[in-house]
Amino acid sequence: MTFIFLPIFPKVKLALFSRTRDGIKPFRWSLFIYSLSETNFEELHGMWFQAFKSLPVGAIIHKQDRYQKKGYDARNLPRDTFLAKATHDYFVGREHLDHQSYLFFVLPLDKAINATKYVNPFRKVENGLHRKLDVQVAEFITSVNDAVSYVNNSKSVSMVPMEPEAILEHTQDYFNGYNQGFDTDIQFGKGPIEIGDHYFDVMAMNNEGCFGETVQSSVPNGKFSSDGFNFHKGFLDGLGLELGENHIINQILFLDDTHQWRKQLDKKIEELSKSSNFGSQNKVVRNKVQHILDRINGDDTARIVRGHVNIVFWHTEVGVLKRIVSGIKAQLKELDIRPYHPNGEERKHYFLNSYPSHASNLSNEDLFVMDLKAALCLYINNTNYRSDETGIVFNDRQYNIPVVKDIWDKGKRRIKARNFAIFAPTGEGKSFLANNILRQYFEADVRLVIIDLGGSYAKFAQLYPDDHIILRYEQGKNLGINPFYISEQSDLNPERLEDLALFLLELLAESHVTKSKEVALKKVLLHYYNKIMEGHSLASLYQFVDRNKDTLIEDTRVQESDFNVYGFLHILSEYVDGGLYSFLFHMAEDQTYKIEDKRLIVFELDEVRDNREILSVMLKLIKSAIQRTIWRNRSERGIILFDEFAKQLKFPNVLESVEFYYQAIRKQNGAIGIILQSINQLPENATSASILENTQVIYSLRNEKGYHELVRRLHLSNHDLNQLKSLRNNLTGVRKYTEIFIKIGKESNVFRLEVPPEVYAAYLTDGMEHGQIMELFAQFGDMERAITEFINQQKKMI
Repeated sequence: MTFIFLPIFPKVKLALFSRTRDGIKPFRWSLFIYSLSETNFEELHGMWFQAFKSLPVGAIIHKQDRYQKKGYDARNLPRDTFLAKATHDYFVGREHLDHQSYLFFVLPLDKAINATKYVNPFRKVENGLHRKLDVQVAEFITSVNDAVSYVNNSKSVSMVPMEPEAILEHTQDYFNGYNQGFDTDIQFGKGPIEIGDHYFDVMAMNNEGCFGETVQSSVPNGKFSSDGFNFHKGFLDGLGLELGENHIINQILFLDDTHQWRKQLDKKIEELSKSSNFGSQNKVVRNKVQHILDRINGDDTARIVRGHVNIVFWHTEVGVLKRIVSGIKAQLKELDIRPYHPNGEERKHYFLNSYPSHASNLSNEDLFVMDLKAALCLYINNTNYRSDETGIVFNDRQYNIPVVKDIWDKGKRRIKARNFAIFAPTGEGKSFLANNILRQYFEADVRLVIIDLGGSYAKFAQLYPDDHIILRYEQGKNLGINPFYISEQSDLNPERLEDLALFLLELLAESHVTKSKEVALKKVLLHYYNKIMEGHSLASLYQFVDRNKDTLIEDTRVQESDFNVYGFLHILSEYVDGGLYSFLFHMAEDQTYKIEDKRLIVFELDEVRDNREILSVMLKLIKSAIQRTIWRNRSERGIILFDEFAKQLKFPNVLESVEFYYQAIRKQNGAIGIILQSINQLPENATSASILENTQVIYSLRNEKGYHELVRRLHLSNHDLNQLKSLRNNLTGVRKYTEIFIKIGKESNVFRLEVPPEVYAAYLTDGMEHGQIMELFAQFGDMERAITEFINQQKKMI
């Protein structure tokens, strides 16, 4: 007998799953549970059919999906900061169901199956058998390689050969009953199989009578579907991760000769036709057989197979097996499937011959007959949420265990732009989610600039006293940013001159800026810096232009139509020499050096949110500071976040100012983030369209009002919409969580956000609890201590 072992994995994009001396290397999967649409299931079904339809007659395909309860292994989670350690300690050891999938190709001797059920593997064999096998094996391996290549060329699934050590481990685990730390014996009897500390039982689908009228590639998922939409799952997914118990699903296919089946069916019809006068039942059976034959004859791709599906499950308590049996029956009843529950010798038979190379010991009595297309509907095509090597920690939708998601995508394999947007109504946790994302980025050495109109990030920032600075706008005061300041003449490079010209043009609110106007303004600036050696500021520039207004055009050799001296002085008079907004620029020395060595910079503009003019100028000043400090090192990763973005968008010139960031960020190793209550707060114009086009990471929290506009403007798929509609939050009980729809490029899924008490306290932005923590911070001057004390007080109250 020849067999080939192949573990199955959803498509690997960076590395293959391999066993080494150090254990299992992590890698990325794309076929997460709950991530597939009805169309996706159909595509996977078609992929398997195309791969298997040309395999030789007599081949056996054994797909084995193993599900084991395990404690969460948190060793890959960071734990070098206060919040990271709290997250690690909170989730370590959390029980969940781990899934591993394998595919075995088997070629029985003489392409035949055995009816004896048990075969002595050490029996004496005929002389020269190995020569007889050589030709069969060579042809078989070629066919299997073709099938594997087809699957690996698909966009969804990847297979790699098992190493010898992995095969031995797989065998040891199975026959040792998944007991750890000791070897033991198998005890067979009338009751459940006993292996060490575990009791085993089996349920099976072993004949056509087990199945109802139809099988299909997917069915609606009742857990997430509701009126108006269907959320799909695979036909047998209820027996996979949803079962929630230690178990193995064996899906075994015997590839038969369709031509031989045609001959058998023809013969059967002939016999039934001759006996049709002996009873109406014969006529009914004859018509059914004729219908099957017509379908086979009418489909050139039809491939008849015999199949067997069983579920091997185990538990440490024998009494729990009955509960698991009831759960399996309930899942199958929904699909109109009536399983077979073997006992005694049959249970032993199914358990022993569910080991991959023993599948040929199954007899015709253990098999159903189906078309290959129908049989492949019984395949399970998804797996656990899988972590990327690096990224942001969210939680899966099954057990709330941590999932690391790479939303930066350094290699740009999924997205070309890292810009992101968060959409959620008031009270659904926008700022909480943003805190979670930004905090983890910050701890991964990403520089953050937060432009905030709501005061949502001060508490998180206070956890890093040496690395953050908060610049608050106060009425009548400035931010200490002087865009015109240079420490030496060499600072005035072409790029800096370009930035200053753009700053002035925005301040002047020029409606139509031509290249000649830009050049003229740069000439004026250069003339100013050549004549004035120190004390550079907007007021100094204004005074210089005012003093030289009669000769400036001639001195700089520009056209009056390109630089209107009096228009320049008139508009800028509001910002200098006692003008209405002169306090914004009232300084000579630049203080942006204070932010140069800070990795977390928060601009709190809450007091100016409703003043169009001041807010607009503030954003220009902040942009100037970012350009001269944060973006100086293009190799450094950075994120700029606009929180409470809708309040900033009330003013048209703000939107254009923000668009600049989106254009400029392309040259940097960075990303822009915006937070909105609704996408409708972003006006439908060319500027907004440009922003959305360059936003390829989407986060959405639950919205009771619906998602129609979000789907329309972001061109989301029907499955994206179904995922959005399936969002559910649980804010009561021990494990509170919020569900989040995340789309990165074309990939989407729903994740959860559950955090430990320390992290929850750090992200709170309002309410009584927030006030208590801030009082403790005022008392201790240490945010970490304040949060710890707050949590201890909460525990005492319970």
